[in-house]
Amino acid sequence: MADPDLVVDRLRLRRRLIFWRVGAVAAFVLAWLGLGGHTLFHHAPMIGSDHLARVRVSGIIGSDNRKLIDLIDRAAKADRVRGLVLSVDSPGGSVSGGEALHDAVARFAARKPVVVTMGGVAASAGYMISVPAQRIFAGQSTLTGSIGVIMQAPDVSGLLDRVGVRVDELVSGPLKGQPSAVQPLSPEGRQMLQGVVADLFDQFVTMVADGRHMPVDKVRTLADGRPYTGRQALPLGLIDQIGTERDAVAWLARKQHLPDTVPVVDLKAPAKGKWISRLTRSMLSVILGEEWAGSVVSQGVALDGAVALWKP
Repeated sequence: MADPDLVVDRLRLRRRLIFWRVGAVAAFVLAWLGLGGHTLFHHAPMIGSDHLARVRVSGIIGSDNRKLIDLIDRAAKADRVRGLVLSVDSPGGSVSGGEALHDAVARFAARKPVVVTMGGVAASAGYMISVPAQRIFAGQSTLTGSIGVIMQAPDVSGLLDRVGVRVDELVSGPLKGQPSAVQPLSPEGRQMLQGVVADLFDQFVTMVADGRHMPVDKVRTLADGRPYTGRQALPLGLIDQIGTERDAVAWLARKQHLPDTVPVVDLKAPAKGKWISRLTRSMLSVILGEEWAGSVVSQGVALDGAVALWKP
């Protein structure tokens, strides 16, 4: 049987340890706020010699990419930045987010060359942001293409009826509440939303046709939503070359008459809101342990209503 005094001492020490841990985290937070948060998010500097900029886009593309777009625009105007390496490993995401990134890449490409290197997947909005580049590299097994738009809305009205819940919606017009999670989609609402999807799809097709210098009709024959492997995409004109990021950098260096050893500087923008999750998780890890912290903190990506996303 344990000595009661020893047990009390251990509990006292444990409480002190938790107190000091919480105090240390609090001091860190205060110091971070005092510095304006700049030490957590270090943007790669524009070095003083000629170099290439690299932007990595991975995971789901969200609706708000303003910080990354600002970095791309500033790099386009920097004299020492001679070109952009866009590294894409994304199944797509928000149509509006993809459009904004596409336009930023297009602005850069109008001033300096852009090369894209695709990872395991660069589909839908991930392909959309790639098409302004002067050259696209992909692996043989890369999944790309999937040119299309999808809009989904849950309808739980049947479930609500079964449990005896009725929801009244007051709308200013018959199409204002479409789609609704608590009311079935009306024929007029379906027609209206299909028109929205069709218009967004036309915009996507036009981006591909302009970026890849292909007739619109040809793009439409490829744009039934299906993904293509890199080996399939090459003869169809959706990509330019099978190769790695090293091949892409070498191509861009040759095009700009730069040495093979030209520096490639990463441009990074903090993900919106994620510093809060990271900081919270760090605090909980100190206090509760990593396993509990992982179960408490969850992260999400903001998407708008329509998405260009490859869904296996």
